[in-house]
Amino acid sequence: MPGPDPHDDTSRDYERFEKEQLAQDRDATDVDTADVDDTTAQRLVSDLVDADVVTPVPEDQVLVHEPSGAAFDSSTQLAVFHRGWTAGRDADWEGE
Repeated sequence: MPGPDPHDDTSRDYERFEKEQLAQDRDATDVDTADVDDTTAQRLVSDLVDADVVTPVPEDQVLVHEPSGAAFDSSTQLAVFHRGWTAGRDADWEGE
């Protein structure tokens, strides 16, 4: 009995597909947060508060990111988180 037909071998297609998926995953996780300085963070958080995405809780001295329910005591942490959260949601929408 002859071996498998080399024209029916799809293993290379699968490997190529895997590599493409890994590259897309890397792109989604490579959100640039290094440029979030205090001024940028304050501006972003202010915009998010105005858009009702973030709720300040003065008595607890935290900022609550409403869509995720996460609380932060630093506007820079919140800004970095929001950028990553937004990039993750965008990647999920593209995958659907």
